[in-house]
This record gives sequence, C-alpha cells and structure tokens, in this order.
Amino acid sequence: MTIRVLIADDEPHQLELLSYNLEQAGFSVSQAQDGQQALDLAEQIMPDIIILDWMMPNMSGIDVCRALRGIMATNQIPVIMLSARGEEGDRTLGLDVGADDYVTKPFSPKELVARVRAVLRRTRPMLMGDVIAFADLKIYPSKQIVERDGQRIDLGPKEFSILSLLLERPGNVFSRLQVLDHVWGHGVYVEDRTVDVHLSRLRKALNHNPDGKNYPDLIRTVRGSGYAMREPE
Repeated sequence: MTIRVLIADDEPHQLELLSYNLEQAGFSVSQAQDGQQALDLAEQIMPDIIILDWMMPNMSGIDVCRALRGIMATNQIPVIMLSARGEEGDRTLGLDVGADDYVTKPFSPKELVARVRAVLRRTRPMLMGDVIAFADLKIYPSKQIVERDGQRIDLGPKEFSILSLLLERPGNVFSRLQVLDHVWGHGVYVEDRTVDVHLSRLRKALNHNPDGKNYPDLIRTVRGSGYAMREPE
C-alpha cells in the first residue's frame, strides 16, 4: 500500500525538494501552493498525512489545520506543521489547533521524512506494516492477516479496510462518511446501508468462535454517530 502525502507550501523550490525526498522514500505525493488549495485537495484525495507550511496565501497553515479538524471526513488525518517561527507560543498554537507535530525551519529533508514516519507510526500504525494487537486480536497489515485468540480469520478486502480504520484509533468514533471515504474513496457514491452490511460481515467474522461460542463483540455502534473499537467487558 502506497502512503499518500499532501504537501502545502508556497515556495516552489521547497515544495519540489520535499516532494522529491518523500517520493524517493516511497511515498506518493500531491502538492498545493496555497492554503485554500490544500484544504480543497485534502477533501478530494483524502491523503494519509498532510504537511502544512504556516505562512501561505489565501489561508495560513494554522487556518487550514483548524478547518481540517472541523470537517468530519478529514479530522483524523495527521498533520505536520512547518514554520520558521520557533517560539514556544507558536509551537503551542500549532499543536493546539490540531497539528500532530511541529517542525521548525531550517530542517533537512531527511529529518522531515523521519518525522513523517514517526507521526504515522504513532497515529496510523496500520499503514506502517507493524503488527497491531488489540484485545485478543492480532493484525499483520503487510500480509492482511487477522487472528483472534490465535485463530486465523478470513476477511474480504473491504472488511479488512474497515477494521484497519477502526484500529488506527481504538475508542474513537468513525462516522459512516469517514468509513466510506477510507474504504471506497472520496466522491464515490455508496449508500450508507452498504457500510452497515460490511460492518455486519466484519462483526460476524470477528465474533465467530470455532468452538461454537461467539467471542465478545469488539465493535461498538454509536447511534447517530458511527462505529468504534472497544475493549471487551
């Protein structure tokens, strides 16, 4: 799975330099040259992580980050803020509006690539191919293998994608819109009922015990809001 990065910076040289280094590191990169374009692209392509320069025309990186956190479909996307402003108050503001990391200029492209990987390991471990453990589940993302209590579980690609999303932030509620955008892609028309059908299949697969007794349900339905992973009671 190729990880998608959106970079927003109004300095063409910086944009190309960072894009080149991220692509060399195996990431897929999209570019924006101002804040409004960054916000529009984020909603269109749903990147896995966003890198925002603080000072940009039309909308600052701070305003873009604040807007992203206020949109249901984008509020879980990790954000790294870039800025020449290194004062503590500026770093605090960047983190307060929802940035996951704050990088002060000047910095090396290799440092930024390392920061991207570190943020993804912390916020989206499923993308990084690490083994994920939750309750009695073990997930091997690179092999798309799921085990419960040591028993292999066969999941379809859609069900595996939904499980991956829910496990990125256990306890967080993901709306149907977020599930649709993550699994089927932004702008693809799929009825809400389709999400419910695939959630039902996922639950059935996860809860089936070869001994004939069902395992405790790990997926919580939050009426009117969406779905979340939960520890068994």
